[in-house]
Amino acid sequence: MTVQFSSRLPWQGLTNRFTQLLGELRQRDVPLLDLVVSNPTRALPALYSASLLAPLSSPEALRYEPSPQGALDARLAIADYYHRRGLRIDPEHLVLCASTSEAYSWLFQLLCNPGDAVLFPEPSYPLLPFLGSLASVEIRPYPLRFDGRFHLSISALEHARSDRTCALLSVSPNNPTGSYLRQHEAEALLSFCSDHDLALIVDEVFSDYAFADPCPHEGPRLLSCAELPSSLAQIPALRFVLSGFSKVLGLPQLKLGWILVAGPEPLRTEAQARLELIADTFLSVGTPVQLATPALLRARDHLFSGISRRISDSLQVLQTQLAGSAVTLLPVEGGWYATLRLPRLVSEEEWLIRLLCEEHMIVHPGYFFDFPDEAYVVVSLLSAPADLAEGCRRLLAKVESL
Repeated sequence: MTVQFSSRLPWQGLTNRFTQLLGELRQRDVPLLDLVVSNPTRALPALYSASLLAPLSSPEALRYEPSPQGALDARLAIADYYHRRGLRIDPEHLVLCASTSEAYSWLFQLLCNPGDAVLFPEPSYPLLPFLGSLASVEIRPYPLRFDGRFHLSISALEHARSDRTCALLSVSPNNPTGSYLRQHEAEALLSFCSDHDLALIVDEVFSDYAFADPCPHEGPRLLSCAELPSSLAQIPALRFVLSGFSKVLGLPQLKLGWILVAGPEPLRTEAQARLELIADTFLSVGTPVQLATPALLRARDHLFSGISRRISDSLQVLQTQLAGSAVTLLPVEGGWYATLRLPRLVSEEEWLIRLLCEEHMIVHPGYFFDFPDEAYVVVSLLSAPADLAEGCRRLLAKVESL
């Protein structure tokens, strides 16, 4: 029997040498120093008590009353979360979804026909091209320029744009570089989208986790596009702002995200009506998590404080251990990842293999995020500070031995 499968994804050849070697070490039960842990419930289990799940057991969840937009009480609670951050949003402008990945999928379906293009930043999280391919959308990268920090380049956007481009994607703070949009960059993005009739999609899942600004001379950061300063709000660009429980609460398993639809009327209202039709087609958000949303968000300050302490302590370890060494810690403005630039004594792949096989360290390769042609690795700031200190010791010893 022969079955034809779609060509949306490269189904063959997804395993590389690093992944194969990692699998072999795990099969042999070799103890590994894992510096890429990304789930807060695994990294900080003491932060999460069983009582946190009590709101999910509401008997009201036995009733099925689906709403394409999402339950009003859940949307009101999300609007209150923004209000406590000093941002005013209208809960009627929110559409709930199961995750940010689903939000991307819906927006690609809303904005693009097969073969159309969406611009996305490089470096960034590697899931985005897969989501585009599954929606039959071309994902065209635009490079972020690096001159001490990663920043937007309008000339790079112009070069990447084509007649089939329908939307532009920005991640702020970027994953994994941790760079926020500056207000002048947001103004340029909005103007670019307005001039070329593009929708702007802004992924802000890490926006709560801001460090002290290492580059204040670059101008003020825009910590969220949910509510724009008056000077930017006047630019007539349709925008979609994404976030969710995965990072806001550090609870990725609860599967609740949201899309804020903003921009000039009547375009904003039409976009939301069409988006709700897509949401109504899938109705993917579970009733229990929607009912629990107000109670879960009341626990946000406790969870945020615990996660923030961990990532701040871990960043301090990296700054202290790597200061003055041959390994460069790139500036980190926010999020919970850090990027290290390694000396080009060997190739990036060779670095990875040596760290894994000789030092038994797991780090993310720079090519995983499409960093430029250097030798980079990415580590998680959710890692225990003691683990990162040991990782730095092993890394610097390896540098000295080459």
